Amino acid sequence: MEIIKLNATNSTNTYLKNLLKEKQVKDLSCIWALSQTQGRGQQGAKWISEPGKNLTFSILKKFENLSSEYHFLLNMEVSLAIFRALKKLYIPDLAVKWANDILSSKKKICGILIENTLHKEQISSSIIGIGVNVNQVFFNDLPNVSSLQKIMGHPFDLEEVLLLICQELEVSLKSLSPTRFETVLDEYHTHLFRKDKPSTFEYPNGERFMGYIRGVSHNGQLQVEQEDALMSSFSLKEIKLLY
Repeated sequence: MEIIKLNATNSTNTYLKNLLKEKQVKDLSCIWALSQTQGRGQQGAKWISEPGKNLTFSILKKFENLSSEYHFLLNMEVSLAIFRALKKLYIPDLAVKWANDILSSKKKICGILIENTLHKEQISSSIIGIGVNVNQVFFNDLPNVSSLQKIMGHPFDLEEVLLLICQELEVSLKSLSPTRFETVLDEYHTHLFRKDKPSTFEYPNGERFMGYIRGVSHNGQLQVEQEDALMSSFSLKEIKLLY
C-alpha cells in the first residue's frame, strides 16, 4: 500500500477525489494528513481533530465487478478490519456502533466515511475516509468521545498505528467478495454495539422510543424490535441510536 503523507489538507477524501481527476492513482493508495481542516463525518457532520495528535487518512479501493447492492459489505469489511487492528493494540471493550463508528468502553474512538463512485449499478471505486483519535486527550466537553492515549494511559506512534490499520484493511479489501457476505455479517453482528439490549432511539424530530437492536439488513438498515414485537428497519438518516 502506497502512503502519501501531507502536512495539512482540508479533507483527505476531497484531496483524493481531486487527485483522481488529475492523474491515475494506484489501487489501495493512502492519503494521510497530519492536519485536516475540514474533515467530514456521516450526514455532513464535522470531524474535529487536533493537528498532529490523531490519524486522518483516506484509502482508494478500485473494483471490477462489485454490485452496488453490496455496498454495506464494504462498510462491514472496513469496520471489522479497524476493529481487528485496534484489538492488536489491546484496546479494551471494542464495539462497532451502527453504522460506521468504532467504540471503546462505549466511547467513540474512530469514525468512517465511505464515498462510492457508481457506474451502471456497479461500484467502480470507493474512497474510504478514516479518523482515529490517537493522542488527543481534550475534546471540548464532547460527550462519549475518547482516544487511544486516554484509554491506555500512554501515547502511540501515529505511523505505527496507521500501518497496522492499513495492513488489516489491505487483507480485508483484497478478499472482499459477495460470497463471504453472510460470514462477514455474522462477525459484524458479534461486535455490534447494543445488540439485543434495551436501547433508546431518536427520530429527526426529537421524538424518542425504546427498542432492541436485532441486527443489520443486507442493505445496511438497522433492524429494531419495538413494542409488541414489531420489527422495523431504519436507514442512517431515519434514526439515531443514543447511548
